[in-house]
Amino acid sequence: MFPTTLRRRTDGLQNLRRLSTALDDAFSDTFGNGPFGQRFESALTAAWVPACDIFEDKDGIKLVMEVPGVDPGDVNLQLENNVLTIRGEKRQEAEEKADRVHRYERSYGSFERTFSLPSTVDADEIEADISDGVLTVVLPKAEKARPRQIELKSRVEQRRGERVTVGSGEVSNGT
Repeated sequence: MFPTTLRRRTDGLQNLRRLSTALDDAFSDTFGNGPFGQRFESALTAAWVPACDIFEDKDGIKLVMEVPGVDPGDVNLQLENNVLTIRGEKRQEAEEKADRVHRYERSYGSFERTFSLPSTVDADEIEADISDGVLTVVLPKAEKARPRQIELKSRVEQRRGERVTVGSGEVSNGT
């Protein structure tokens, strides 16, 4: 019998989560928990990424993204090689002067989302609107990509008595 060593495959994120938890524990042990018993939260869970819904119908694609508190001037949309990139920044408001801060839960900072678009999108007709903290991007399909009805023609529907050429010879319908 030969001794063998087993290697367990691990998820790379699993190792990162363990490290994050160890750092959280170290900070909590050193500085204690916050005033209301909460633990220090890891930077891994504090990143701000706006939620996005994407819908498609026969006319196009609609992208709806929540961007509450983001100034419309701080949002930038760019299309390059059928990749739509949405960048923005949620700026932190001036802090109130207080003796103690008990909790910061709101997220601030820059974000970037990228979306690969199908070749059926008409890039010249893309429209974007931001209202009440919701960004809506309408990506219409090119006219040639929209569904259309195709008329079906059949040779059987030829008029009686007419000669029809099929392949290399002529065929009569028998009248």
